[in-house]
Amino acid sequence: MTAPEHVIVPWRKSAHGDAGGRVEVALATAPGTDGVERDTIRLVRDSKNPELGVLRFTARSWAALINGIKNH
Repeated sequence: MTAPEHVIVPWRKSAHGDAGGRVEVALATAPGTDGVERDTIRLVRDSKNPELGVLRFTARSWAALINGIKNH
């Protein structure tokens, strides 16, 4: 079982999207590969249904996602 992440920057709503659907993003730390060192991750959730869960992105995967969106 992995330890939970610790949110270090509170949830922020996206500036884009309509009133019916936006995402929220937070910056958090999660246990590193050695179980002690902590890695910075980005968390994404549905602002209207946060109980549905969270997507977790490493810095590398977050950069790839943003680049993919910009180049689409």
